Amino acid sequence: MTRPLREARIDLGAISRNVELLRTAADSPAMVVVKADGYGHGAVPAARAALEGGATWLGVVDLEEAMELRTAGVDAPLLAWIHDPATDFSIARENGVDVGVNYLEQLERVAAVGGGIRVQLKLDSGLGRNGVSAADWAAVVTRAAALERAGAIRVTGVFSHLSNAGSDADAAQAAIFTDAVDTVRAAGLEPEVVHLAATAAALDRPELRLDLVRIGIGAYGVAPDERELTGVRPAMELSAAIVSVKRVPAGQGVSYGFDHVTAEETTLALVPLGYADGVPRHASSRGQLTINGVRHHVAGRIAMDQFVVDVGDQPVAVGDRAVLFGDDRDGHPTARDWADAADTIGYEIVTRIGRRVTRTYTA
Repeated sequence: MTRPLREARIDLGAISRNVELLRTAADSPAMVVVKADGYGHGAVPAARAALEGGATWLGVVDLEEAMELRTAGVDAPLLAWIHDPATDFSIARENGVDVGVNYLEQLERVAAVGGGIRVQLKLDSGLGRNGVSAADWAAVVTRAAALERAGAIRVTGVFSHLSNAGSDADAAQAAIFTDAVDTVRAAGLEPEVVHLAATAAALDRPELRLDLVRIGIGAYGVAPDERELTGVRPAMELSAAIVSVKRVPAGQGVSYGFDHVTAEETTLALVPLGYADGVPRHASSRGQLTINGVRHHVAGRIAMDQFVVDVGDQPVAVGDRAVLFGDDRDGHPTARDWADAADTIGYEIVTRIGRRVTRTYTA
């Protein structure tokens, strides 16, 4: 079968194995986060693969993402934690989605739906993003307890997110979170799940695993930040067919601005992927790829739809496959390599792959 011109090949078996490996290493039940279209891998296939790997919960950002899963028949416990101010929360109640609550007014709007809608209270334990501020926590908990007694809501969970700013910062946040959970229980609430640790803390901080851990980027075989993940395998391989090959003389400028000029007679190969497809322009002249098993660098600037590779005298033909990143055990650069080339993180590399790139799936 002919492969797509631009392809992100997703190994669902790798996602399942990664989830199994990480949750086993953490010795804890796991919520696998499939937000942002499964970190670019496809939300529904990624969710099913995660459940196959033993995930007991799934996490998404908003109710639109949650409904994509529910519409596809994914019925696992599911949490969504960022909400449009105009959100109709009845859809969460009707579809059994836990709603992450971040401030008192939002709690009231969720509770107005009634019917025992499932709520997880999120604390801002120091990251400074969404979540109830520590100063407002007692008031929100007191109100949530009253609303639960009235039958409007059911407080099913309490959670927060670490800053990854170092062990001292993590410990400080953990202490704040522990006090916050004590406040919840003192109010007579009995949450089903209390969770704080994402991938890195799940592995490094056993005392923070609590009732479950949240596995995000690690499920897809990309290490969080600078950490190494032993045993996980990248689930995405990004490639494209070479669409043009030409022999050029020494002194040939390549791409906008002529940042690359050929030093001698050479062969230029054109790859039909660019920043519109998610290939970072900041990796111009730095990103690596393989063609026919040989490593090359991007030559010059990455354009919107294409970039050039100076392959020297290597035999390359139209139709050969250029692999930008995949599994380094197959000899390819990784998403981390491209992140380093673009001065960013692996998360951004996989999540920004655009819709012109066809996702294909293997088991």
